[in-house]
Amino acid sequence: MDTERRESNGQAWNKSAYNAWTNRFGTPEKAAAKIAADPLKKLDPLHQYIGDVKGKKVVNLLGSHGSKAVALALLGADTTVIDISESNAAYARELAAAADVPLRYVVADVLALPNEELCGDYDLVFTELGILHYFTDLNPFFAVASQLLKKGGKLVLQDFHPVSTKLISSQGKSQAVRKHKVDGDYFDVTLEVTEVAYSKFLPELRYANAEERAPFQVSLRKWTLGEIVTAIGSQGLWIQQLIEEPHAEEFDRGIPKTFIITAEKL
Repeated sequence: MDTERRESNGQAWNKSAYNAWTNRFGTPEKAAAKIAADPLKKLDPLHQYIGDVKGKKVVNLLGSHGSKAVALALLGADTTVIDISESNAAYARELAAAADVPLRYVVADVLALPNEELCGDYDLVFTELGILHYFTDLNPFFAVASQLLKKGGKLVLQDFHPVSTKLISSQGKSQAVRKHKVDGDYFDVTLEVTEVAYSKFLPELRYANAEERAPFQVSLRKWTLGEIVTAIGSQGLWIQQLIEEPHAEEFDRGIPKTFIITAEKL
């Protein structure tokens, strides 16, 4: 059943991701020039946790359009992306070519990787922002991360904070009218059907009807921070840091927006 759900989610990501990233970032050539001008900025704030990647083997799990992977490659990393979307891969490969850096892009379901991919020789597994909710069981995902890493290798994860995604809703676009409401259930385990993240960069969907929008729907499971920490620790990964990051906007001050976890393969 979950295999079917992941396949359906993958089909949504294959629909029009290339066009969405072109609308969001410009052509791969334009985006590459911007990344090449300041690769560290593209990785901010994660570069301080990732450290020096020159000469290191790095894999970006569910690396989407490849922008972070290309930035890592520009800093000297031997970089691989594993992602389910060929549409994402098309943009990422053109992005890497425009930046004149090598990028290995594996199009696959991360939970169904062939054994030869689970090589255990990566120095860094890196994944960020809107990844974990695609899994209905986090243990297999972090087991893959652990199998990819060499002993002493590092996992760096950044994702949206569950307080913001599960508990608090916000409305209003200025400090004067911004309202926050605790109306969620932090411990809710039901799946949520919503539109794939890149859909907001497709202007043709703005006035589309329900039938036209249906192929862009995905099914998500939102996790608590405790569930995430427990799943990481259960897979032979020693958690070193848990950093909770606030919203940058003044009118959302005091509410956690994202978190970063670093862990070492034991």
